[in-house]
Amino acid sequence: MIPVPSTPTSTTWTQPGLQITEHTLPVPLDHADPSGPRIELFARIITRRASTSTTADTADRDAGSGPATPSLVYLQGGPGSEAPRPLGTSNPPWLERALDDFQVVMLDQRGTGRSTPVGPDTPLPSDPARTWRQATPAEQARDLTFFRADAIVADAELLREHLGIERWALLGQSFGGFTALRYLSVAAESLSLALFTGGLPVVGPDIEHVYTTTWEGMITRSEQFWQRFPGDRNRFRRLAERAAAGELLLPGGERVGVERLRRLGHLLGASEGAERLHYLLDLPADSPAFQHDLAAALPFGGRNPLYTVIHESCWADGVTTDWVAERTMPEGVRADATLLAGEHIDRSFLAEDPQLAPWAEAAEILAAHPWPRLYDDDALRAAEVPAAAAVYFEDAYVPRGPSLATAALLPQMRTWVTSEYEHNGLRAGGSAVFEHLLELATGQRAA
Repeated sequence: MIPVPSTPTSTTWTQPGLQITEHTLPVPLDHADPSGPRIELFARIITRRASTSTTADTADRDAGSGPATPSLVYLQGGPGSEAPRPLGTSNPPWLERALDDFQVVMLDQRGTGRSTPVGPDTPLPSDPARTWRQATPAEQARDLTFFRADAIVADAELLREHLGIERWALLGQSFGGFTALRYLSVAAESLSLALFTGGLPVVGPDIEHVYTTTWEGMITRSEQFWQRFPGDRNRFRRLAERAAAGELLLPGGERVGVERLRRLGHLLGASEGAERLHYLLDLPADSPAFQHDLAAALPFGGRNPLYTVIHESCWADGVTTDWVAERTMPEGVRADATLLAGEHIDRSFLAEDPQLAPWAEAAEILAAHPWPRLYDDDALRAAEVPAAAAVYFEDAYVPRGPSLATAALLPQMRTWVTSEYEHNGLRAGGSAVFEHLLELATGQRAA
């Protein structure tokens, strides 16, 4: 059992160039029931040692409370992934530029990292005397409904109040942008700035359109990849035949099925991903190198179970998901295993992967769950918060059309539509992407 401290704690340490203060804070599992079970929230506040600021967010600076340096909360992509662990001022690559203007808050979203984790053998939040594995599927599903963006925003608000910060800025990458949009829907008064990178979701019920669009995009990316590396298509087809026969194995003997293998296409949504996939397929299929590299490249594994189990619910703005990726898969894709997939969940993953099997029945329940709305159109139209968004022209995961429609709801939003970067532009572009968005949103250039 992992106990949840009853009071907040903090500790400070340093590494070259950085000072890091770590905070833990007990928060309700269900924010509608603040006296109920609690989980732990963890965050790191990162500042540059002996630094001076350049351009600053004057709204936060003039607030007269909280830290002298404005705060920027980084909202990680996912769902189900913890915040990056800084290895220096330039890792992650945008951090150095951000520290010119802000202290950076790295929030481990609930269920990840140092926040109370979700895993088969970790305590069930609603009954810590038992593990998730020991709970019934209905109990698992009930607790999992408390791990979406709405709960993450409520956690962040408690952290902001605990730190004495009147307003702070947001940087949302992918799913982190979904969370930032929820923040603008319910607590815009707590925000001084909102930056999005590949993370403007559809507002409203049209989840099928999103998945249909991403399937179409992956068909195009697949054909472009095979055209660039024509020999790889036959290699992949032979791998798919082995997978269909139950003969494609990972190092521990675990079998990889066709649908799971097809999800190697997620590599094509990132810069240098095509090269990574080519080098993987270039290895002898029976070699240890191929088996280990295949295991590392496959998405939707056991390390971050939330990424699989609640993935589709992140898009659910007042709808039931009902295995939307499966429902919208084109017949041409079903017939041709060389047409690859991206972030498209298939229920077979949970049956096939022993690390995900403990969540299979709960996932079925969640697929039929009527999810409440995440976003409020009227609140977004009234959110007078400076904002900027990088919208990647051919984003494999977050389609351009719905992103631009959502951007149009925000009165101070400025969009940057670019084909220079893929979905991972914030990492691949280093400080350039962050710098451009900051300039768009504030009209200020670094000194």
